[in-house]
Amino acid sequence: MAGTLYLVPTPIGNLGDISGRMADILSRADFIAAEDTRVSIKLLNHLGLKKPMVTYHRHNIDTGGQVVVDRLLSGESCALVTDAGTPAISDPGEELVVRCVAENIPICAIPGPCALVTALAVSGQPTGRFTFEGFLAMNKKNRRAHLESLRGETRTMLFYEAPHKLAATLQDLSETFGPQRPLSLCRELTKLHEEIWRTTLGEAAAHYQENTPKGEFVLVVRGAEPPEESEATLEDGLLLVERLRSEGLSLRDAVKRAAKELNLSRNQLYDRAVNS
Repeated sequence: MAGTLYLVPTPIGNLGDISGRMADILSRADFIAAEDTRVSIKLLNHLGLKKPMVTYHRHNIDTGGQVVVDRLLSGESCALVTDAGTPAISDPGEELVVRCVAENIPICAIPGPCALVTALAVSGQPTGRFTFEGFLAMNKKNRRAHLESLRGETRTMLFYEAPHKLAATLQDLSETFGPQRPLSLCRELTKLHEEIWRTTLGEAAAHYQENTPKGEFVLVVRGAEPPEESEATLEDGLLLVERLRSEGLSLRDAVKRAAKELNLSRNQLYDRAVNS
């Protein structure tokens, strides 16, 4: 019987965010698959744990992933961790999960730290609907194409960004969505120098043209304003009544349905339909 792959989040900055369940899974797993063992050993030392580790990162997805899958198929359990945050979210753990699904290997995700959720919650931007866009491409053409595809996006948009790319990304965001678009720039979340700057794309772009970015960033960009819906007219209602009647509805039923769908007066629509 195959072992279980546990997706274990790790603190994004504050070691106090490790939960009892996360620590328990790390202690019980047969081995740990880590993005960088030098980073993960610090967490294990903090918890007083010693565990065998293998490396699994974006540069060894095929070879490292196969090692993990083979050991899981042999019955061992594995805790997958990243340097910070939740495995498989903007992370090569996504590919390992796909492999395990194909092999019918049990997978268990442990809730825990995730930079995008933390940033969204504190951003002050609308949270009801959002889209996570991860890291934008290094290539300027591909980055611009990605942003162009989001030009009309009305949901709140979240991006991860590294300091050395931040200025260029903010400039592209400002040019695509307009300099007045609201932005919550979340830096070094949960860490000593955590900063939440609620500003605009234009102001942030100008600031980081003159100042060197430091730390890791989550950019929370407000979506576009949805287009205003024009009120339906009686003429719109008549067209809908005609279509509904062609589908077999009686005049009275067609008027009733059309008036409800278009928020029109049933009596006025019926009078127009009878006299047209």
